[in-house]
Amino acid sequence: MNKIIVIAGATASGKSSLAVAVAEKFYGTVVNADSMQVYKELRLLTARPLEKEEKQIPHRLYGVLSGEKACSAGIWLEMAKNEIKTAWAENRIPVITGGTGLYISSLVKGLSPIPEVSQSIRKQARELMENVGNESFYSSLAAKDPEMASRLHVSDSQRLIRAWEVLESTGKSLAYWQSLPPKPVIDVNPFVIFINRPREILYENCNNRFVEMFDNGAVEEVRSLLSLNLSAELPVMKALGVKEITAFINGNKTRQEAIEAAQQATRRYAKRQTTWFKHQLEANMIVSKLDKDRLSSEMFSKIHLFLNKNC
Repeated sequence: MNKIIVIAGATASGKSSLAVAVAEKFYGTVVNADSMQVYKELRLLTARPLEKEEKQIPHRLYGVLSGEKACSAGIWLEMAKNEIKTAWAENRIPVITGGTGLYISSLVKGLSPIPEVSQSIRKQARELMENVGNESFYSSLAAKDPEMASRLHVSDSQRLIRAWEVLESTGKSLAYWQSLPPKPVIDVNPFVIFINRPREILYENCNNRFVEMFDNGAVEEVRSLLSLNLSAELPVMKALGVKEITAFINGNKTRQEAIEAAQQATRRYAKRQTTWFKHQLEANMIVSKLDKDRLSSEMFSKIHLFLNKNC
């Protein structure tokens, strides 16, 4: 067996509910492919599945890492490979779901063969960014690696750090490594579903969900996260809503200002995700409307045919 089901889409598009419905129908295990839902500190703010859903259907790679660790596509891929193989061994169908395009692409297409970067160099890169700031860091990178710098924005701390650490570790630009053919880590045969909701519905979902998060524990989650005194450059500190809720906690924004700023950031992120999936994802099925039970007869039939087809 090497078949998997992939459910991709923007934040607040309904991926998690659909994944549970598919897993229920086809004896599946839901495997997370969201770069923020891997962290244990932010269940509410990252919209991780409810505990009752995790008990109802096996869920894997949710809240498995400490925010002190910077996850990457390579790290996630190794964890996902193990969970997929475990699901197959149990005669379950892996249902991969998330909004992190690079994670899904690395699973389906393979990953550029970039050598592993040591923790010491990774730490040096983060500390340098913290000490000198984005503009100075960007200038230093541009002097050493103009090609990668030209691809990145000065405010994109995480990708700037990644470009710097790869250059320091390997002596070659990240652009060089990315130009090499992707290397498959696991042999999979995917059935890919892309949830492409109408923009007005998606944006409304983003807006409503953040208000619900804010009023039902997200502020307390961020307080707890801040108490860990983590580096501002770690991925978990850049989760949607952390910056805005931190401003609220510190008295720099009112409740309404924080909510509106986070809603805007979420909508922009959802737009970028949708654009990426439209251009980069080869989907077997595109869904714009989800049925009340989250699994239409058409979707059921197509998945059933895929799973029962010999190939």
